[in-house]
Amino acid sequence: MTGSARPVRLAVSDLLALGLLGLRTRKMRAVLSALGIAIGMATMVVVTGIPASSQAQLMRELSALGTNMLEVRALPDQQPPVLLPEESVGMVQRIGPVTRASAVANTHSVVRRSDRTDPQDGSGLTVLATRLDLLAAVNARVAHGQWLNEATSRFPAVVLGSVSAARLGVTGSGQQLMIGDRWFTAVGILATTPLLPEIDRSVLVGWPVARELLGFDGHPTVLYVQAAEPSIEQVRGVLPETVHPAYPAGVAVSRPSDALAAKRATENAFSALFLGLAAVALLVGGIGVANTMIISVLERRGEIGLRRALGATRGQIRAQFLTEAVMLSALGGLAGTVLGVLATFGYAAYQQWPPVIPLSSTLAGLGGALLVGVVAGLYPSMRAAALPPTVALAL
Repeated sequence: MTGSARPVRLAVSDLLALGLLGLRTRKMRAVLSALGIAIGMATMVVVTGIPASSQAQLMRELSALGTNMLEVRALPDQQPPVLLPEESVGMVQRIGPVTRASAVANTHSVVRRSDRTDPQDGSGLTVLATRLDLLAAVNARVAHGQWLNEATSRFPAVVLGSVSAARLGVTGSGQQLMIGDRWFTAVGILATTPLLPEIDRSVLVGWPVARELLGFDGHPTVLYVQAAEPSIEQVRGVLPETVHPAYPAGVAVSRPSDALAAKRATENAFSALFLGLAAVALLVGGIGVANTMIISVLERRGEIGLRRALGATRGQIRAQFLTEAVMLSALGGLAGTVLGVLATFGYAAYQQWPPVIPLSSTLAGLGGALLVGVVAGLYPSMRAAALPPTVALAL
């Protein structure tokens, strides 16, 4: 011999086969150990997925309330009175982040249940000229009948807010009301709009018929603007100059809804909860793997001594047990992920929530499970590699 023999380097396939050896020969123990990681991983998926699904439902409900909505109107008590330009809606729609814009206008008309009631008693209701795209802009919906269309907006037809319908005794389509000295026919009733009580107390007529029959001059009274939520403050800042370039100081823009602040605070609160619960779940699983690997080393000292006597190096023994720990954690992590996803989808379906599985949290959890396997297997693998062959065979 011209030199010392060099140890054979194990191929990846051989290393994986050795790592699976302990799992195959002690199947029940492997299952129970992987179950610890699986429960931890499933817990992490559930405690992130279920709150995320609940959060998605909450975000949907908050968005429906109008977290991305702004109201634009002329300041009152201005001399001379400020009128919003007739083309202001089109000007607002050209702002990049704006997704929807519509308008209503006060016709200053009186609505009555019939011509037998006091001509001055409007029951505290407002007759508004409206654009056809108002429903989408204010997140409103029709409870009975139908919304105005291109045809009915040119004829004496009205849609009533929920409060207006109750005060006027209108329960469905076809009933007639008097606005000014003309009869109008109800074609629909709106559901309650939580953030816009003025719509609930309104009687809505088409823009063209308001011009023709009610003396409407075409100037909007209120603009309803929806914009992308991340840009809502920036849109609010440019609306006065956009709506009324000649006199922006006479234009008032409402601040974003308090629901937007609540929505953002909720997102932050859920994020902190996710991190804490995930850390606890993975810690519990890691302790189970470490315990299993230490017991495995104690029970397999004869195998370790025999392999060392046949020429296996300490590095190969260390790699074998470390690979076994990592594979145990990986299998448990994958099984736990499947269980967690199924549990999350089932609970979300039961609650009628949109199911959400945070991909970043799931991938981080799988990576954490592998890291737990490495950490949990490090000490047992080093202990196995440190056993002298003679000592290991004698035990």
